[in-house]
Amino acid sequence: MTLQIAARTTGSPIINLSVFFAFVLITLFVVYKATNRNSTTSDYYAAGSAFTGVQNGIALSGDFLSAASFLGISGAIAVHGYDGFLYSVGWLVAWLVALLLVGERLRNTGRFTVGDVMAYRMKQRPVRAAAANSTLVITFFYMLAQMAGAGGLIALLLNVHSKGGQALIITGVGLVMVFYVLVGGMKGTTWVQIIKAGLLLICVTFMSVFLLGKFGFSFSAILDQAAQNSSLGADLLNPGGWYGENSMTKLDFVSLSLSLVLGISSLPHVLMRFYTVPDAKEARRSVVWCSWSMFIFYLSILIVGYGATALVGSDRIVNAPGGENSAAPLLAFEIGGAMLLGVVSAVAFATILAVVAGLTLAASASFAHDVYANVIRDGKADPRSEIRVARLTALVIGFMAILGGIVTNGQNVAFLVSLALALAASANLPTILYTLFWKRFNTTGTLWSIYGGLGSGLVLIIFSPAISGSSTSIIKGVDFHWFPLTNPGLVSIPLSFLCGFLGTIFSKDSSDSKKQAEMEVRSLTGIGSKA
Repeated sequence: MTLQIAARTTGSPIINLSVFFAFVLITLFVVYKATNRNSTTSDYYAAGSAFTGVQNGIALSGDFLSAASFLGISGAIAVHGYDGFLYSVGWLVAWLVALLLVGERLRNTGRFTVGDVMAYRMKQRPVRAAAANSTLVITFFYMLAQMAGAGGLIALLLNVHSKGGQALIITGVGLVMVFYVLVGGMKGTTWVQIIKAGLLLICVTFMSVFLLGKFGFSFSAILDQAAQNSSLGADLLNPGGWYGENSMTKLDFVSLSLSLVLGISSLPHVLMRFYTVPDAKEARRSVVWCSWSMFIFYLSILIVGYGATALVGSDRIVNAPGGENSAAPLLAFEIGGAMLLGVVSAVAFATILAVVAGLTLAASASFAHDVYANVIRDGKADPRSEIRVARLTALVIGFMAILGGIVTNGQNVAFLVSLALALAASANLPTILYTLFWKRFNTTGTLWSIYGGLGSGLVLIIFSPAISGSSTSIIKGVDFHWFPLTNPGLVSIPLSFLCGFLGTIFSKDSSDSKKQAEMEVRSLTGIGSKA
């Protein structure tokens, strides 16, 4: 009886699972074939810098076009309308920061991790430890979004309503993700990202073209029908459907926007991708190709989001297993039946698996390379032992991601990602910019900037409505919040810049002028970047 109900609402669970498992088997085979040379740290962390700008650009878009983009934003647009689309605007504009300020200089200066850049002209041990702490916290928050998306998607596909059943599925997803990282390293993970990004772009483009054709290639007709099928009515097309009109929600929106625009160019797993290309020219090409891929995707996801409201209805989306995150899969079933739902679901699952694999690789590389190799072993670690530590770290991180995904199951994944972006923009971006562009910046300023941004961001998130005190909070039934905004970026990002400035000005540490000059030449020309 349960399978019959599932078939009437979201297609056949057998078809859905078959398509998904076929994808998993194909990608596991690709990972295995692509990773017969992971003997050095360069192979494992940066794929030997062997990818072209085009390949890496598509993989970059795959790294960021996550469950938040596919499931979260389409659901946010379908339910909240105009305000939901603002997420994608911020994420598209954000790549200009990576293109103009970060990508090329980061590629020339570092080797494997963000800590390489932050510690280049500073005291190695404290700065690398701080960079590793920041990376681990940020990737953990980002993983929560992906694992929560996995739970919601499985709930929809298999009609699994029990929390216990969804927890088992999240565990399975986490185990497959860890396997990608353990076996594939950066090379295998990159190829999974390329395959996934291609499938995702084809999928959303097909759905958007079909929707436009169904409504006579009139986007206005889609909007009119969406307004009729939404609980917001005509307000679905106007600002205020999510953030309201009072001054506090407007401030919350400003805080969110700041985090979205500045957060992408600070994410450890995104920054790590710049090391997979041979030079700065290919790093720039990567960002350009990534930007175009994301432009096509977010233009399509706008149509998909409003199309879901037009054909499915906001009430049915909200009440479906998985909530807002169910909009795209429900639309797929509406326009293409069980087979298209199976394909869309497989792509969504691939999105989650690939992104979490990239996150796990970034976090494990940061601990193994920054902490184990350069702090514990003082830069004298054997490459094989370093890779072994990275793999052990991946197991621990995977276990934590599974537990976190079970706790946050049901939350809007785009919202959860915005918290990770706020932490990244607070802890990493000010430190990276100061390191690359301010000659006087020193070790004390670096530590103040990292820990000031990360600490303030964490405290404000814990005591915000995102955690307690509202109907959408992660923890229900309690209220210990005192910070009024759901996103801390408006406070924590400027505070991190201020901490870095004050730490530098008032400390007695002197900057290393020789290393600073060496870093400036290297970041601009790439001389010595392969050393």
